[in-house]
Amino acid sequence: MNRLCNSLEPRVMNDDMLKLAVGEQGPQEEAGQLAKQEGILFKDVVSLQLDFQSRGWSQRRSLRPVSDILRIDNLWQFENLRKLQLDNNIIERIEGLENLTQLVWLDLSFNNIEAIEGLDTLVNLEDLSLFNNRISKIDSLDALVKLQVLSLGNNQIGNMMNIIYLRRFKDLRALSLSGNPIAEAEDYKMFVWAYLPDLVYLDSRRIDDHMKGQAEMKHQFSIDELRHRERLIQAQQAEEQARQAELEEHQAAFVEHLNGSFLFDSMYADDVEGSKLAALHGVGELLEAYKDKFVIICLNIFEYGLKQQEKRKVELDTFNACVQEAVQENREQGKLRIATFEEKHLLSLNAIRDEADLASMEARIVAYSEDITELSSALMTLEMQLVEQLEETINMFERNIVDMVGLFVENVQSLMAQCRDLENHHHEKLLEIAINTLEKVVKGELDEDLPEDVRALFVDKDTIVNAVGTSHDIHLLKIDNREDELVTRVNSWCTHLVGKIHKDEIMRNRKRVKEINQYIDHMQNELDNLDSGDILD
Repeated sequence: MNRLCNSLEPRVMNDDMLKLAVGEQGPQEEAGQLAKQEGILFKDVVSLQLDFQSRGWSQRRSLRPVSDILRIDNLWQFENLRKLQLDNNIIERIEGLENLTQLVWLDLSFNNIEAIEGLDTLVNLEDLSLFNNRISKIDSLDALVKLQVLSLGNNQIGNMMNIIYLRRFKDLRALSLSGNPIAEAEDYKMFVWAYLPDLVYLDSRRIDDHMKGQAEMKHQFSIDELRHRERLIQAQQAEEQARQAELEEHQAAFVEHLNGSFLFDSMYADDVEGSKLAALHGVGELLEAYKDKFVIICLNIFEYGLKQQEKRKVELDTFNACVQEAVQENREQGKLRIATFEEKHLLSLNAIRDEADLASMEARIVAYSEDITELSSALMTLEMQLVEQLEETINMFERNIVDMVGLFVENVQSLMAQCRDLENHHHEKLLEIAINTLEKVVKGELDEDLPEDVRALFVDKDTIVNAVGTSHDIHLLKIDNREDELVTRVNSWCTHLVGKIHKDEIMRNRKRVKEINQYIDHMQNELDNLDSGDILD
C-alpha cells in the first residue's frame, strides 16, 4: 500500500513517462511494434495526450497507477508537436512550452493555473483551452496572432475590460467565458457582441447577426471612442516599427546614429569641463561652427556607409544566385543520370528474375552491379565538379567582399581622421580663448560676469590648461571609440559571413554525398536481396 501511495505523489514529466505515453498512443500493429523496437523519436511526434494523469488509476492505460502532473517539463524534444493535451491534472503554471513552436492546439483545462504566461513562442497556436482553472485576468496572449478558439470558462475573470484586450485577435471566432463572474453581468452578452464584432460563437452558441447589430448600436459611442484610440495607437506603433526598421538598416550598414549630431552631442554629454568653458566669450560661436563641420563629416560617413552596404548586398545576392544556379544545374544532371539508370532498373531486375540459366543469371547480376557502380561514380564525379566550381565561386566572393570591407574601413578611417582634425583645431582655439581669459582675470580686466564654477577654473594656468585638455581627451576618446566600434563590427560581420558560407558548403557536400550513398546502397540492396530460389523457380 505504501508503495502505491508513493507512486501517486505529484511529479513532473520525465522521459520514461513520455516514452510510455507516446508508445501507447502510437500504432499498435506491426508498425507500432517496429517503432518500439527501433526507439521513438520525440521530434517526429505530432500529437501527445497527457490528460487525466491526476486519477489514481487510468482505465485508458491498462489500469496502471499514475501520479499527478504538477509541472510541465521535458517537452523540449517535441519540436514538431501540433496537438498537446494536458487537461485534468494539477498543473499550477504554464511553462516548458518554449520549443513547441509548431503547436496548433493546446488543452490545459481542469488544472490549477492562476495566470496566463509562457506562451510567447507559440505563434502558430489556433485553439487554446484554459477552461476550469483559477485565472482572473486575460493577458499575455499577444504572440498568439493566429488564435481562433479561446476557452476560458469556469475561471475567476470579473473585469469587463478583459474583453477589450481580445479585440487585437482578428482571427478569434469562438470564445467561452461562461462560469466566470463576468458572465453574471446583466450586459455581458451585449458587451461581448459589440466589442468583438468578428466573433461567431460565444459560450458555444452561434451569435445572431441581428442581436450583434443591436449590441453595436447600444455601445456605439463608446466603440467609436475606442476605435479612435486604437487608430492612434496603431499609427504610433507603425511609426515606431518604421523607426526600428530604419535603425536596423543603419545598423546593417554600421553607421547608425551618424546621420545627425548624435556623436557630437555624446562628446559633450560627459564633458563637465567643456560645458563650463562654453560660457566663455567667443566659445559659443566657435562651438557652433565646429558642430556644423563635424556633423557634415558624420553625414558623409553615414551616406557612404549606406551606399557601401547596398554594394555588399548586391555582391552577396549575386553570389547566392550563382551558387543556387550551379547547384540546381548539377542536380538536374544528376536526376537525368538517375532517370536513365532507372529506365534500365526494372528491366534488369525482371531479366534476372526471368533468367532460367544460373550462369546467365550470374552474368546479368554482375552486369547490373557494374551499372550501379558506374552510376555511383557518375554521381560522385558530378558532385566533385560542383565542389570545385563552388570553391572557385566562394573564393572569388571572399576576395571581393574582403576588398569591399577593406575599402570601406579605409575611407571611414580617413573621414574619422577629419573629425579628429576638427577637434584638434577646436582645442587650439579654445585653449587660446581660455589663456586670454586667464590673463584678463589676472589683470582684473575681465568685463564679463562668469558663473562661479567657471571662474574657479581660472586660478592659474595649469588649472585652465588641464580643464581644456580633459575636455579634448574626452572628445577624442568618443571619436576613437566610435571608429573602433564600426571597424570591429564590419570586420566581424565579414569574417562570420565568409566562415558561414564555407561551413554551409561543407554541410551541403556532406548531405549530398550521403544522399548518393543511400541511393546506391538501396539499389545494391535490391540486387543483393533477390531470392535465388525464386529466380530459379
